[in-house]
Amino acid sequence: MTLQRMPAAEVPIDATLVRALLQEQHEDLSSLPLVEAGEGWDNKLFRLGDELLVRLPRRQMAAALVEHEQRWLPTLAPHLPLPVPTPVRVGRRGCGFPWSWSVVPWFGGDTAATLASGHTEAMAVRLAAFLAALHRPAPLDAPSNPFRTSLSARSVVFIERLQYCGQWLEQESALQVWRSALAAPAWQGPAVWLHGDIHPGNLVVNAGELTAVIDFGDLTAGDPAVDLAVAWMMWPEGVRAQFRAAIDRTMQWGDDGLWRRARGWAVSLGVAYLVNSLDNPLMADIGRRTVAAALADGAF
Repeated sequence: MTLQRMPAAEVPIDATLVRALLQEQHEDLSSLPLVEAGEGWDNKLFRLGDELLVRLPRRQMAAALVEHEQRWLPTLAPHLPLPVPTPVRVGRRGCGFPWSWSVVPWFGGDTAATLASGHTEAMAVRLAAFLAALHRPAPLDAPSNPFRTSLSARSVVFIERLQYCGQWLEQESALQVWRSALAAPAWQGPAVWLHGDIHPGNLVVNAGELTAVIDFGDLTAGDPAVDLAVAWMMWPEGVRAQFRAAIDRTMQWGDDGLWRRARGWAVSLGVAYLVNSLDNPLMADIGRRTVAAALADGAF
């Protein structure tokens, strides 16, 4: 294993293709201004007019994730206290593009990953309320996600990744946190809906407030500790304690085991961000801050 760059796109995607898809499938939107708005590991984005965003998978692995959002976000969104990118239009393969794609709302503001400070208690309480609303028992046909099943399933790759993080963290301390998480009691509740990829880059903020939660491609069901790892990605220890208190109060099933597992997920995900961010300084910074917070936290 070596430090990784973002996977290469498996299909070429440009504004000409997006315009052609819109003309073919959603002609009434095809004349709106179209501007490339970035890309991540899984999707390429184009802003469409003032209020919309076109989101297209850039590799086969991500194609099913778009369909999960199309299938489930319309069901989940009405029960959530913050806006989410529920598709307003669904696109299908065409014009040489092989997969489904979506037109979703454009959320103004920026992501929490760009904030140097200002991750406030109010923001923590608002995210806790969002997760409490999301973390409800999921149906048996909820999407599966092999990367969010259990901590023990990540042990081998976690140990491998640690070897490449010596310059960023004290490995023995990371192992101690990891062992504590593995030794915590397993989740005994029902498999609940999980965002699956809650991190600062998927939280939209505007004027100092949390205003939307985006990118539900990793949507799945399981242990809520997966999503609660965000506590170490976002807040200093004092605010993190307020987040925990809000979660424990609203979910009514919080215990030390839940938070030990969440801290283990934080270390695991932080290390994963570090190893896979050779060409993504923003995710590298999230990884460093997450691991540092998890290892330094004396309250959990």
